Amino acid sequence: MRMTSDADVVVAGGGPVGLMLACELALAKVSVTVLERLTEVDTTIKAGAINSPSAEAFYRRGMLPDLAAAQRAGIERFSSFLRQRQAAGASGLQAPPKFAGHFAGIMLRGDLLDESDPDFDGPGPAGEVGLVPQEVLERLLAARAAELGVELRRGVTLTGFDAGEDGVTVHTSGGTLRTGWLVGCDGGRSTVRRLAGFPFPGTAPEITGHQALVEMTGAEKLGAGWNWTETGTYVHGPMPGRILTVEFDGPPADREAPVTAQELEESLRKVSGVEGVRIHTVRTATRFTDNARQVPDYRAGRVLLAGDAAHVHAPFGGQGLNLGIGDAMNLGWKLAATVHGWAPDGLLDTYTAERHPIGAWALDWTRAQVALMRPESHSRALREVIAELTGTVDATTFFAKKISGVWQRNDLPGDHPLIGRSAPDLEFSDGSRLAEQLHGGQGLLLDLTDDAELRKRATGYGGRLRVLTASCPGRPGLAGLLVRPDGCTAWAADRADAAGSAVPAAPDELDAALRRWFGTPADAAA
Repeated sequence: MRMTSDADVVVAGGGPVGLMLACELALAKVSVTVLERLTEVDTTIKAGAINSPSAEAFYRRGMLPDLAAAQRAGIERFSSFLRQRQAAGASGLQAPPKFAGHFAGIMLRGDLLDESDPDFDGPGPAGEVGLVPQEVLERLLAARAAELGVELRRGVTLTGFDAGEDGVTVHTSGGTLRTGWLVGCDGGRSTVRRLAGFPFPGTAPEITGHQALVEMTGAEKLGAGWNWTETGTYVHGPMPGRILTVEFDGPPADREAPVTAQELEESLRKVSGVEGVRIHTVRTATRFTDNARQVPDYRAGRVLLAGDAAHVHAPFGGQGLNLGIGDAMNLGWKLAATVHGWAPDGLLDTYTAERHPIGAWALDWTRAQVALMRPESHSRALREVIAELTGTVDATTFFAKKISGVWQRNDLPGDHPLIGRSAPDLEFSDGSRLAEQLHGGQGLLLDLTDDAELRKRATGYGGRLRVLTASCPGRPGLAGLLVRPDGCTAWAADRADAAGSAVPAAPDELDAALRRWFGTPADAAA
């Protein structure tokens, strides 16, 4: 049966990144069709956590309660793992005082974290949510996409496309679609990236990794948590049956072959040296490498890339999922503005300008972890140095800031320390919070001094921008904020004095920020 349809945007790939982007587009009243080759949600074990920018993104779209429930279930699984270990008479794993992440398996102690660091200031309730598995996230996003009217076509494969100046014709296993824009969110072996001819420079893989959930016997003989040996690295936990192995003698011969119980058992035996472990059932398993590559530009005309289609790297720390969610949040409102015709010149180009540096950092961050895990004398010596460093407050805080993503900042004009950063989740005098004002996906001009002149400057932006006058007792010196739809602070000003207004301090900067991110106001255009 021939399938034809018209949509403003076609998204190739219905994983978390593609679904997040589709939700952002639909929220902005853009028609979007998602093509996904799988007929069901992917249950393969992948990332197990989200970072601070991702949690804030979901919080700003009203999804935090669902994520918090998923986290509670994950904590119960970890507790079950501890109980199983204890019942089997094993030792070596206890819940840390507070989990702050890990670097190459070197655990960070939460009790050494300097939470007074300014970079940790601002996430609000989102700062308490992180342990959300990728499969759960995909299911939540699929449900939200359906609520927003996204057309998700499962069991459909993109086979080709023809891109022109005025649109893209997309060819699929079910027929042809005509669209204004095509976004490849179709993973590390992206068909969209390959067919569009994007360069994909980087470094070749050197490791073979496995991650799986299995049923096994003899597990009590394994060390819990991360373990380094003379032949590799392995992880046992933090949930029953979860194992991870890393071998450092080259990439797998066949990435696509099914992962078998025998393969997992042999890898685990090789890197652990434990002979008594037997794997009887593989519930879910994946094979991975440290292939690290990134496209130089995330856009080629009317074709764009996001997530693993734009950048790949080793999965340590789950940075890939978070990178992709950040890509989707950054791109969604900018592409929607372009579709609706109000985007200022160059708005879509800021997608690559803002996201490429963060992607490049992630590639190097994971390369460094692979180097640290190698089973040779130089890496072992360096690992001991890093482990000693992480026993200090300064080093723990440094690593935790990087892992959590709170360091991320876009290079935007303006001197105020909040500009370019994720907007703080201010609590207002009526008990409401800033993130709640972003549920609709619009920008926000926040007036904290009841300044009519400040509000007047936002006249003519209609549905692109909301204006809110409020009082914030916790930040008495702050006069106003301009927050983009993705939560990035585009402008901020402090009070000139106890009764001062924000506008006399920086009127030109506010006007420039409004036009830079929200285009020409309707009255000026008329």
